[in-house]
Amino acid sequence: MTLKNSLSGDVRKIGKKTDPDSAEVAAALLEDQNVTVVFEDLNGGKAAGNVYSTRAKIAAALNIRPDGIVDHLIAAAESPADVREVDDPEFKKGGSDKARLLSLPIPKYYPEDGGRYITAGVIIAEYGGKRNASFHRMMIVDDDTIAVRLVPRHLFTLYNEAKKDGRELNIAICVGVPAEVLLSAALSMDYGADELRAASAMHTAGHGSPLEVGRCGNGILAPSDTDYVFEGRITFDETDEGPFVDITGTYDYVRRQPVIKIDRVWRSKDPVFHLLLPGGYDHFLLMGLPREPMMLKAVRLAVPRVKNVRLTEGGCCWLNGVVSIAKNKEGDGVNAIMAAFTGHTSMKQVIVVDDDIDIFDDRAVEWAVATRMQGDRILTIPGAAGSSLDPSTHGTTYKVGFDATVPAGADRSLFVKATLKK
Repeated sequence: MTLKNSLSGDVRKIGKKTDPDSAEVAAALLEDQNVTVVFEDLNGGKAAGNVYSTRAKIAAALNIRPDGIVDHLIAAAESPADVREVDDPEFKKGGSDKARLLSLPIPKYYPEDGGRYITAGVIIAEYGGKRNASFHRMMIVDDDTIAVRLVPRHLFTLYNEAKKDGRELNIAICVGVPAEVLLSAALSMDYGADELRAASAMHTAGHGSPLEVGRCGNGILAPSDTDYVFEGRITFDETDEGPFVDITGTYDYVRRQPVIKIDRVWRSKDPVFHLLLPGGYDHFLLMGLPREPMMLKAVRLAVPRVKNVRLTEGGCCWLNGVVSIAKNKEGDGVNAIMAAFTGHTSMKQVIVVDDDIDIFDDRAVEWAVATRMQGDRILTIPGAAGSSLDPSTHGTTYKVGFDATVPAGADRSLFVKATLKK
């Protein structure tokens, strides 16, 4: 089951030839981000964007309910499961050839981008007995060369371990992977934890079978149900990467970053290249949603009864959040605020509401703020470490928490909306 089998909800097809170096791709995806868009001829190949642009689409791909996604992720991270290796993975059934990256359906999204970008690529690497799967933006330099943005986390650590030993790091870049792999690749897991095993646990829980994987020519295991697999290695060389539009919709600056050399490209039958619009809904959810489990776990340690947590699309699923709790006593709201910031340190604003408020309804959340709190119940935290993605941050950030819960001991009937039911 490659990407074309994951296209759900409204789907719009664009049959005409699409120029990869124009803004046509981004314009089509921005027209209605709730609608999946399939490009029948993007630089001669098929591609699809807005594939996971809603929680409903993600839940459908996982075969679970939308309100169960966070607990689904927590269970997978806490109880990973073995993958199943197969001899004939889907990603090999369309054959392979030498790298010709400039001929693939890889677009340039915004006018000032440094080049064409792979945006939905998961890099899988193994070194020293450790395997890692993680998201990285990758700028096409030429037919077999990519500049990769490496933040100082797990892949960066594996790369430096290989460099110390005088070795290039073998990798597989996987595009068009199952939703379980996309989400696990963005989870906050300990160094050395295997994201593919977390993906396998999700696949087992949702579909009743473990994640199937196949081995590339360079020895790296990649998910079987993948449209494109690029065999390559992170070299000792560096080049300029960027500019690039990040999750806030603003341009990130140019950096010196490592160079990947691609040796071979594998394809499934009739492959579809997964496009992730920078700063779009897919980007928000696939980057931000996997951070919600850490928030939920942190708040559960501080407050006994927690219904759910959410990073909001208006806050790029990164900077603003909402938490719903059932209060036992006054002060639970404040404790929930502090715990939520601990669970996701990049967040700079959080609203805590009662469990009768639908946190996935922005109007309901704003109504709770408007009718259940006063300004003296705003918690301010100056001088905190925040997100480098926030363009308003200058070294530190000023965090704000809103306790929009009904005050303990108050006449609750004054805070509940009227209904037609008796």
